[in-house]
Amino acid sequence: MTVQIASALLQRIADAAAASPQVEVCGLLFGTPQRIIAVTACRNVAADPARHFEIDPAALLAAHRAARNGAATIVGHYHSHPSGNAVPSPRDAAAAAPDGSLWLIAAGGEVRAWRAVADGPVTGRFEEVALRR
Repeated sequence: MTVQIASALLQRIADAAAASPQVEVCGLLFGTPQRIIAVTACRNVAADPARHFEIDPAALLAAHRAARNGAATIVGHYHSHPSGNAVPSPRDAAAAAPDGSLWLIAAGGEVRAWRAVADGPVTGRFEEVALRR
């Protein structure tokens, strides 16, 4: 499966990760399961943002409210792995619901896409998704 995303959106995620090498950056992805049309950076409210991410609940609720009023739908989120790879970690797998949502992970200058599924080949929760620009 592939997901379409504009190069500028991918660059925005990569730039945010590079600009914040000590903490995980995070944000929301909007569009359809086949096409990401927008990304929005969110505050990481995790207790240990150097090793975890938690999207600010206020931003998440606001995005859901906006979608109910006709704005773009949340299809997933992104985050960075400051000292790791752009591959889901066991911690990511433990936090992911097998709901088909997209997870974009930025690390080492690259951004890779994953879909959260039941019994995925990566950490038991994810399958890789090709990004088409």
